[in-house]
Amino acid sequence: MRLRVAAVLVIVLPLGGAAETRKDVAFDEVYRRLQHGQTYTLQKTGLIRLTNTTGDGTVHHFAVTIPDAYDPFRKYPVRFHLHGGVSGRRSNVPPANAGGIGALAGDDEFIYVVPFAWDAAPWWSDDQLDNLHGVLEAVKRTYNVDENRVYLSGVSDGGTGAYYVALRDTTPYAAFLPLNGYWGVLANRDLMIDAPLFPGNLRNKPLFVVNGERDPLYPTSAVDPAIAHYKRIGVTVDYRPQAGAGHNTNWWPTVKAGFEAFARAHPRNPLPDALTWETADPVRFNRAHWLIIDKLGYPRNEAKLDDPNLIESEPRSEFGVRSVGNRINRVTPGSNAEKIGLRAGDAFVRLNGETVRINIDVEEVFARLKPGDAITVLVARNNEPVELTGTYAPQAVVDPPHPVFARGVPSGRVDLVRGGNTITAQTRGVTAFTLLLSPDQFDFEKPITVVVNGKTVHNAKVTRDIHTLEKWAGIDHDRTMLFGAELKIKVS
Repeated sequence: MRLRVAAVLVIVLPLGGAAETRKDVAFDEVYRRLQHGQTYTLQKTGLIRLTNTTGDGTVHHFAVTIPDAYDPFRKYPVRFHLHGGVSGRRSNVPPANAGGIGALAGDDEFIYVVPFAWDAAPWWSDDQLDNLHGVLEAVKRTYNVDENRVYLSGVSDGGTGAYYVALRDTTPYAAFLPLNGYWGVLANRDLMIDAPLFPGNLRNKPLFVVNGERDPLYPTSAVDPAIAHYKRIGVTVDYRPQAGAGHNTNWWPTVKAGFEAFARAHPRNPLPDALTWETADPVRFNRAHWLIIDKLGYPRNEAKLDDPNLIESEPRSEFGVRSVGNRINRVTPGSNAEKIGLRAGDAFVRLNGETVRINIDVEEVFARLKPGDAITVLVARNNEPVELTGTYAPQAVVDPPHPVFARGVPSGRVDLVRGGNTITAQTRGVTAFTLLLSPDQFDFEKPITVVVNGKTVHNAKVTRDIHTLEKWAGIDHDRTMLFGAELKIKVS
């Protein structure tokens, strides 16, 4: 996790009284002021073009559109919009007329943020994750942002990018809204993505997904199995397939109301009672809200967790033959093909009176038929013609689940559930993690109990610490997510 520590408020109180009393008063005063936050002033409105430089020195351009009636005393929701066509952009400098939200603007008053990506810094890179953090930080320091209504959307490559961010950096965002995107793109090894991806991380935030039925890149027929998988593993998803639509946003007028209603109905919970996070890197992007994974390893005491990376295959019709060209080299025992009388070594000559070409696979020939169709097959067997008849009745076959994303390095996962002052954790591949404790979530006057994989590893009071409070306020710059203590947990 890369820490960005900004300037924070420091309160100096007069000495006197018990040391503990002075500490409590100082903590409460700093906490109150951090909850209130900075005082915002009137700013320029309309379209504003800015830049952000990430830690490696890369300059990123972005644009912000501020409502004309911007009121600095009011908190505004923010919508990030990630554009498409990333691979076709060779420069970090956007076109002169770029930066507005255009036709995809909604009716609600949002601050719109449009970052830019290009072939050397696509949305699916660590550098862009750093950039989005920097951009949000810059916007927060100038404009009064509602921290719990920051949404990330995108179109085409931007929609795919929204999936990527959701998989790797969930904390700042309320929801992810990919339009005409597809998470399967992220499995393409040619993209050389910086780190492994873990589908279970999508469980932390809701998705609003739109895809077109006739999209030549990501049609609904390809996306539907992914949506079914999201639902199976417990992801909250609102899927809006668009009948007859291609790879465009002509459907926006009919989707806009649902899009905005979804956003309004899903503000972020900054301190969720349930969290799950998996990572292969205990240094960067290893955090989900108040959980940080610090160290990976293989302790003896581990939980048996599910694997959301395994996706079920869609049922397919299996006739029961394998061939090279029109010659059968294998017939599955008990299959439709065997019952009709086909054998290994047979060469197809005609099917229902039509000649079968030598270079066409048998599976392709039978794909034209429908279950229940009558079959008359002429094959060459041992150089003799043999005619077979029967009914086309393929079996529905489901292959074993297969991985969505490749695994090349070890990873660790923690699932948390909070009930009052008790935290129950299940872990796999993790030897140490940190819990960030907020006074809004825990009662510091009572013991805090942590149970890991069925074993109680902590049961004692935790002291509020003003330095921890200031540290995380500087990192997050978030009035609704303040932490008064860090609790280090080792998995035995």
